[in-house]
Amino acid sequence: QVQLVESGGGLVQAGGSLRLSCAAPGRPLSMYDMGWFRQAPGNKREFVAAITWSGSLTYYADSVKGRFAISRVYGKNTVFLQMNSVKIEDTAVYYCAAAVSIHSGSYSTDSTYAYWGQGTQVTVSS
Repeated sequence: QVQLVESGGGLVQAGGSLRLSCAAPGRPLSMYDMGWFRQAPGNKREFVAAITWSGSLTYYADSVKGRFAISRVYGKNTVFLQMNSVKIEDTAVYYCAAAVSIHSGSYSTDSTYAYWGQGTQVTVSS
């Protein structure tokens, strides 16, 4: 069992930046491919970004491409989601997820991911 803990959410103005973090206390994340998803009120959970265990490949939803960046720091056993130029439509609960393996056909599917965090709220104001 992998427990994931997200942090860094909050209130930010449109056009601003926010960095989300995901950690697994006491458990190395280096063997997992990692993803970020989000869910806005009344909407289905949707894929945001993913990164392979090596960090060599990243994937993004079209809606965030060029604005968000996913990264991982092995020494800190943490995965980040840097959110720049945020928009009101980025408002959602953001979830971190871990998968044994992702590939080009599966990274955006939430059933690919075995472990999930509790989520952190991001609210973008005008």
